Amino acid sequence: MTDTARARKLADRIQVVVAETLERRIKDPRLGFVTITDTRVTGDLREATVFYTVYGDETEQAATAAALESAKGILRSEVGRQTGVRFTPSLTFVADAVPDNARHIDELLDRARISDARVRTAAAGAAYAGEADPYRAPADADADADADADSADDEDA
Repeated sequence: MTDTARARKLADRIQVVVAETLERRIKDPRLGFVTITDTRVTGDLREATVFYTVYGDETEQAATAAALESAKGILRSEVGRQTGVRFTPSLTFVADAVPDNARHIDELLDRARISDARVRTAAAGAAYAGEADPYRAPADADADADADADSADDEDA
């Protein structure tokens, strides 16, 4: 059985330790403006996946990925020292796709807004092809009530 609460706590601690170590100890010039966004630990606490984002173009992102791979040993030993777990999890660094997905969603929303504006301007001067209300309106309720009252009077007589 796995203790998911313990895995979550360890993941949060690993995220903090890695971020602080990258900021203070790792002096690799290839390391760009990197942000540790999330960390996930397997149920057996043996492997940790560290998600990160990099501000910059693709060459800076590739250089940061290489810098993180080369600093993996230092980061893992620092995680082991600061967490105090029996087995220090192996670290895997994965570029976080959330900013790219968010950018794509923003582009789709912009396209939808432009399309809605086009439809709104086309509908502003439009007129109905037929009547404004194409459905048949029911007969007046008063006329029905009068007809029912007349037929009831005829039956009584």
